[in-house]
Amino acid sequence: MDKQKFVIRGFTLDEANRIDRPTISYWQDAWRRLRKNPVAMVSLAVLVIMAVLCAVGPLIHGYDYISMNIRLKNKAPTAGHWFGTDNLGRDLFARVWVGARASILIALVATLLKMVVGTVYGAVMSHFGGWVDDVMMRAIEIINSVPDLLVTILIMMVFGNNLFALLIALSITAWCSTARQVRGMIKQLRETEYVYAAEVLGAGPMRIILKHYVPNMLSILLLDASTSIPSFIFTEAGLSFLGIGLTAPEISLGVLIAQGQQTLDFYPYQLIWPCVVLCVIVMAFNLLGDGLRNALDPRLRQ
Repeated sequence: MDKQKFVIRGFTLDEANRIDRPTISYWQDAWRRLRKNPVAMVSLAVLVIMAVLCAVGPLIHGYDYISMNIRLKNKAPTAGHWFGTDNLGRDLFARVWVGARASILIALVATLLKMVVGTVYGAVMSHFGGWVDDVMMRAIEIINSVPDLLVTILIMMVFGNNLFALLIALSITAWCSTARQVRGMIKQLRETEYVYAAEVLGAGPMRIILKHYVPNMLSILLLDASTSIPSFIFTEAGLSFLGIGLTAPEISLGVLIAQGQQTLDFYPYQLIWPCVVLCVIVMAFNLLGDGLRNALDPRLRQ
């Protein structure tokens, strides 16, 4: 085929023959694919709205979530009290968002403790290997052999129904699954050439863990965190509902649901609103986690 018979308009011959493709990083590509997932983006928008309401929701009406007004007790939702009032006349709208704030903060702190302890523990036992790996792995198996609910009840009995005890109860066994996951990933990363080169150059174990292992596991750890947050929120709500977690006068979604359950027959809205907020938050986190799982999977990268 004679090239002289074809005329390329608007480009030179070198420009027409060159194949250009924009170079994007792994995280840029993950964000691009996440934006193409409408369910994940709607979930992200819902979580942003929930975060804003948790921050400023109690201030919108100007009602104090603690102050009581017996004359307004058990009022149905109105223009003045959007979610109604409880049996002591406190504004339920403000109390729901304060409770949601507490539940989310508890889940975030518990997730952070889980990720830090599990990552460090799993990285240490996998990096050193040998008898260190065997002993630390046996410790994880012993902890996992004890029922989580039993451990939680014992901790709450010893330390009392407070925020500190609840964080310990939620985190004391949750890090084991992260440690197992990190151990398996580092078993593969330890055989790579850049880790071997770092060891030859005299890098210490902590530097290798922070500079080489953690960055390569960041996407997996992010997925683990996105699934742990809704799990902790639901667990906290369940424990508080059963009276094992936080109790009044502390406020969380679980505490509000437990209080609303007592008045369900006559004032169902006191139970419905905390349950709706809890379900929306947990569902949004789960759907966003599914979207992140698809976006961060390198096998789906195009």
